Amino acid sequence: MKILALIPARGGSKGIPRKNIVDVGGHPLIAYSIAAAKKSRYINRIIVTTDDKKIANISKKYGAEVPFLRPKNISQDNSLDIEFFQHALLWLKKHENYCPDLIVHLRPTTPLRSCRVIDKAISEIIKDKKATSLRSAELLDRESPYKLFKKSNSYWDFFGKEDFGKNEEYYNYPRQKFPVTYHPNGYVDIIRPKALLKTGLLHGKFIKALITDKVADIDNLSDIKIVKKLLHANIYKPLMDELKKYKRPKR
Repeated sequence: MKILALIPARGGSKGIPRKNIVDVGGHPLIAYSIAAAKKSRYINRIIVTTDDKKIANISKKYGAEVPFLRPKNISQDNSLDIEFFQHALLWLKKHENYCPDLIVHLRPTTPLRSCRVIDKAISEIIKDKKATSLRSAELLDRESPYKLFKKSNSYWDFFGKEDFGKNEEYYNYPRQKFPVTYHPNGYVDIIRPKALLKTGLLHGKFIKALITDKVADIDNLSDIKIVKKLLHANIYKPLMDELKKYKRPKR
């Protein structure tokens, strides 16, 4: 099967300037996602989609392809994921007559991944022909969404009414009585390109569930400190061994 890892890394970032190439333990952030893809048994092509030439050059040094630069108009703060997926697929079809069977979406902001988890995800969607995509999520250990408000005119409305009786004040229940909920975490998402091109939907109607452990996500500088403390855990040894093959690029 043609299985492509697609790693999005636009140049703009408000929380951390040039976040995708910020130093994390001696390597740029994006290098961790490239290394994870390289250690997969299934992934046979790795492309970084970026609008930034410096990110492109660093990505190439770590072994990824950057066959195109992403247009600026789909690299904004409010740009949607589906836009860079569509752009990549159309470019590859037009210029290389290449269309992957699966695209493994690896976000740079989730740098610490086990290669075994990535391969498990790929294996599961290969076996499930009905699935239009796969998304990873972790157990939500914060306030249940069943207790959250949304505003309807001048009154509060609540989420999850379909799971309870019509006149049931379920939002007053203790959290133990609510259905278990999960938070999408960016560990690994997978799409079927044929489904996307046919329906115009990124994930489609049948999103296969993959539950993972809690994952470190980099959004601000304090998150980088947390990731650095976790780098040398045994589970990430294959990832770190791959990165040792590369010298840190000059800034």
